[in-house]
Amino acid sequence: MIKSEYMPRLIDPMVERYLRVFGAVCIEGPKWCGKTWTSSYHSRSEFLVGAAEGNFQNKRLAEMAPSIVLEGETPRLLDEWQEVPQLWDAVRAEADKRAKKGQFIMTGSSAPNYKGVLHSGAGRIGRLRMYPMSLFESQDSSGKVSLQDLCNGEAPSVMTGEVSLKSIAQLIIRGGWPGNLSVPPEDAGLLPKEYLHAVIEDDAPRIDGCKRNIAKMRLLLRSLARNESTTATNKRLKADIKAKDDEDIDDDTVTTYLNIFACRFLLCNQEPFAPSIRSSVRIKQAEKRHFADPSLACAILNLSADGLIADLNTMGFMFESLCERDLRIYAETFGGKLYHYQDYNNREIDAVIELDNGEWCAFEIKLGANEIEAAAQSLLSVKNEIAKNGGKPPKVLCVICGLSNAAYQRSDGVFVVPVTALKA
Repeated sequence: MIKSEYMPRLIDPMVERYLRVFGAVCIEGPKWCGKTWTSSYHSRSEFLVGAAEGNFQNKRLAEMAPSIVLEGETPRLLDEWQEVPQLWDAVRAEADKRAKKGQFIMTGSSAPNYKGVLHSGAGRIGRLRMYPMSLFESQDSSGKVSLQDLCNGEAPSVMTGEVSLKSIAQLIIRGGWPGNLSVPPEDAGLLPKEYLHAVIEDDAPRIDGCKRNIAKMRLLLRSLARNESTTATNKRLKADIKAKDDEDIDDDTVTTYLNIFACRFLLCNQEPFAPSIRSSVRIKQAEKRHFADPSLACAILNLSADGLIADLNTMGFMFESLCERDLRIYAETFGGKLYHYQDYNNREIDAVIELDNGEWCAFEIKLGANEIEAAAQSLLSVKNEIAKNGGKPPKVLCVICGLSNAAYQRSDGVFVVPVTALKA
């Protein structure tokens, strides 16, 4: 790669930090999210296991003599290590032998296969999760408001500029794929469609050699797309397939296929949050469903930017997914974790960020500026109810919006921030 052309990623400082702490770092994440580019940027030599040269001779070499491929200037990149699982143990052993930090960077594709691996690598191999690009990384956010500062109760009041509904729709369809940034908007949906094709047709059969029912995998993906940004259970997904596609799929198949999608990093669900174990509020323990990128859900549903605009209800769910993708990426840079809140009295908070000091912040996500007032009132109501029931209330309340042209704090203390002004 030409390092001067590298687009910085928010994971970069974490890679450098892990290289200072561990003998090796494994960067995992979806296909095409930029793992190889980032790893190459931080490496001084590389070995590409999946290289096609010489009829894939690199893979055969790694299988026959894994220790040989570890030789080279460090940090040394081992790209697509999972194609030869014994490389994991070879790296661990070599890191122990050298007793030095930052020796190797391994990329785990969306198909990590640990069959045959003898050691977890704990203490020797640090693992990082990488995501598609956030709007700030793709230079579609001005970055005028820092999420870390916001979570500490500090945010500037600033004009952030007009944003059109069509531009938001195009960002959703394009997704955060580095290879899609220069593609014309009318063609941006092709990459996520090809991504899904690769996962279903090529990757799924390679997990354990079993033949899968491709048609039923697609049915389940369509149901997941229809339930994007919801807490749909497996039972509801199955019922949705029956109702919408007039097909049936058994419980075990649903579970198996969901596990396949998860180990391909195709899914990135949002865990539930409980504000306090002392609280009398009963919390629903359901994850919020997400694809790794909202463009994937749109690709499954064959939605274009114009199609999203024609169906604002669906666009609202996809916009929520876009924002929560970015909130997760930004929060992890400063030790925050992303959750959602939902109790049995139907009170909900779209996104919760828990800080490493135990404080937490609550976010409602709304596409239109006309929804800000209702979202703010909902946040205040949930905050008061949690405090009333003995729980720890959120430190910060914020509405993340799409079509607002300013970031500011309301008189009731609720912040309002456009997603296109946000950064880590």
